[in-house]
Amino acid sequence: MRSSHPRSAAVSALVATALATGLLAGTADAAEGAASADPIRIHDIQGTTRISPLNGKQVADVAGIVTGVRTYGSRGFWMQDPDADDNDATSEGVFVFTSSVPTVAVGDAVKVSGLVGEYIPGGVSSGNQSVTQISKPAVTVVSSGNALPEAAAINEYNVPAEYAPAGDPAAAGSINGLTLDPSRYALDFYESLEGMNVKIGTSRVVGATDPHAELWVTVKGWENTAKRGGTIYGSYESQNTGRLQIQQLAPLAQQPFPVANVGDKLTGTTEGPLDFNQFGGYTLVARTLGTVKAGTLAPEKTKAQAANELAVATYNVENLDPSDPQEKFDNLAKAVVANLASPDILALEEIQDDNGAKNDGTVSAEQTLTKFTAAIVAAGGPAYQWRTINPEDKKDGGEPGGNIRQVFLFNPARVSFTDRAAGDAVTATGVVKEQGKAALTHSPGRIDPANPAWADSRKPLAGEFVFKGKTVFVIANHFGSKGGDEGLTSSHQPPVRSSEAKRLLQAQAVNGFVKELLATDKNANVLAVGDINDFEFSGTTQALEDGGALYAAVKSLPKAERYSYVYQGNAQVLDQILTSPAIKSFTYDSVHINAEFSAQNSDHDPQVLRFRP
Repeated sequence: MRSSHPRSAAVSALVATALATGLLAGTADAAEGAASADPIRIHDIQGTTRISPLNGKQVADVAGIVTGVRTYGSRGFWMQDPDADDNDATSEGVFVFTSSVPTVAVGDAVKVSGLVGEYIPGGVSSGNQSVTQISKPAVTVVSSGNALPEAAAINEYNVPAEYAPAGDPAAAGSINGLTLDPSRYALDFYESLEGMNVKIGTSRVVGATDPHAELWVTVKGWENTAKRGGTIYGSYESQNTGRLQIQQLAPLAQQPFPVANVGDKLTGTTEGPLDFNQFGGYTLVARTLGTVKAGTLAPEKTKAQAANELAVATYNVENLDPSDPQEKFDNLAKAVVANLASPDILALEEIQDDNGAKNDGTVSAEQTLTKFTAAIVAAGGPAYQWRTINPEDKKDGGEPGGNIRQVFLFNPARVSFTDRAAGDAVTATGVVKEQGKAALTHSPGRIDPANPAWADSRKPLAGEFVFKGKTVFVIANHFGSKGGDEGLTSSHQPPVRSSEAKRLLQAQAVNGFVKELLATDKNANVLAVGDINDFEFSGTTQALEDGGALYAAVKSLPKAERYSYVYQGNAQVLDQILTSPAIKSFTYDSVHINAEFSAQNSDHDPQVLRFRP
């Protein structure tokens, strides 16, 4: 129970009767008529499901205390009824959308008349839940300086362990029509507090401060803890219920947002209205923000490979092009040398063409690669050579005009590249037998570029290398993104992950090519590396591994160390290195240098695998 002030029996009976007779689904006049006997309260507007029973209706003189005012973005204010009902499923707070800068202040007692609606951040196609709000308001300030309703605590004791109810099959998997059960499901718990004044105590940061002035904490310090302080996303059923996004109400010009890394603590009390937004769902918009206490997290450094070990790495360098600041090139180069210990072979993803996002038909990346390899030398690293295939203009997805592609860097003092009739953007490489061993028909070459699986997506780049007399095949990948997938807080449960279909086809194509290599030589050393854009437990990874052709080497790590990316407070695997059966013994390292930090040179952590061919 939130309060010792239950809703009056008269109001309960009135609303129940109105609902039963369909009055509240009828005309605005009918709704106002039903409300005339006793004013509509905020909990009547919120109701016991995610959709207001008064959706689309006019309401008059709804009373509440202003608990937060937002003067930017979606302008408006939150108000809360200090006299709560006895139903934990009904929120006592609501957002009033003013469109212009609100003229009310925190602590004002107000009466609001306006239109009840359900606003879906990101639009219907996003699958997001909606925010119950009052728009086109007429606002009367009754008094000022009132005490705020006591903040509802969000903590490890009251957030349920189960994330969400299963969606209604009869409603396309939607949970919108289900009665909230806030004691059983975390999403229902948060929804039952939508628009209310809430608070958290000292909490661990699990998503670093981003450029949009927001961070993520967990109120469950023990939940799926990563070795370095984050929260591991280890399965589709492991949603990490304690995660909460934190923003602030104060404009940044007035109050800079604190800079925090994963593992830091947001200490003290953070208090404000609970909002729902497009980019992360339930968000505490802080009126009072706790203080960040810095932890001790530092970028990792991997162990250098032994003389007889081949080190192969993959790194998504996030749309690198010559117009980027020299500082980005220098920092990425330092990471290659100091943090990755100058791997022998480095597969890069998101190398852009020579003028980046300028959309003028340029596809060469010579300038990008010249600038990057020079920066590596300047950082004390080897004089890497490179191999790549320029994509067709605007055919590989990514930033428009950027023409991203995968590139092999290799240290010629340690490893040689076997050039074989270098392919082009539309020519498929194949597998042949040479002196009893597998070989590529084109090296570098693209795998099955005409396959519809690669439409508007990066085609895999295959290369043949020799290390100490042994041939090693490396396939550099950058699978389709998760764009279009619904968020974990979707109105559909489980959320629709539409992007998986394409990655599944891509994984099957790569798996098929690896099987060709292994059919020619079962002992072939094959590595499929890159930004797979999917988890180690996903159907994509399973398709890559099909038939034992490959093994996702990140699974050799303890679960608390399996991640290369942090998204909405979830530490997760996107970047992978997969090994063929001949590579029986190896050392794997996900080198955490970016994803956990507010200051990033890329949003991905590189991966390194060392083995003796």
